[in-house]
Amino acid sequence: MTDVHTLIHSYAPGADAGPDSLLLVWDAPNLDMGLGAILGGRPTAAYRPRFDAIGRWLVHRALDMPGEVEPEATVFTNVPPGSADVVRPWVEALRNVGFAVFAKPKADEDSDVDADMITHIQRRRDEGVLRGVVVASADGQNFQELLEELAADGIPVTVIGFHEHASWAVTAPDITFVDLEDIPGVFREPLPRVNLDQLPDDGAWLQPFRPLSALIKN
Repeated sequence: MTDVHTLIHSYAPGADAGPDSLLLVWDAPNLDMGLGAILGGRPTAAYRPRFDAIGRWLVHRALDMPGEVEPEATVFTNVPPGSADVVRPWVEALRNVGFAVFAKPKADEDSDVDADMITHIQRRRDEGVLRGVVVASADGQNFQELLEELAADGIPVTVIGFHEHASWAVTAPDITFVDLEDIPGVFREPLPRVNLDQLPDDGAWLQPFRPLSALIKN
């Protein structure tokens, strides 16, 4: 019987390196923002990503890699003040599927998790176990420099996001781009996306990606 501890990476500081890893880092705040921009508001249950589908997709990707590579799925999220009781069931559901969760207080507008995601990717790289990395972020722009560096070192790099927001990754020659909606079973219903190549005859509105007031915020 396989010891489960040989298949799970440790997240404690200074712990020994785990097995070779195909690492998924999921930027929950950024993907929520990107999904909200497509929907024009907060997603309903039909438009929330199914993490069991994402997990299965990652497992199959790991199985297709040479050698014995374990899928490692991590979600990075913020917890605004007073929202712990609302966020807790979602976090526990993720952990039950097999995802590790890094949760950080949302103290202010600058309390994002991008730096923590980069630190974790670099940790696995320094441990010598990083065999591939998948960054799930609506645009992935904040990770571009690191991902291009990893790709140049021969580490397979994939970006999961929305093609409307991540044109740099769609066109990057050394990075594989996967639109989130193309992962089988990830949404219960098709997203109501507007494609400029297939516009309706009477036209369509395209929602702004962020409020105009963001132009004057630091």
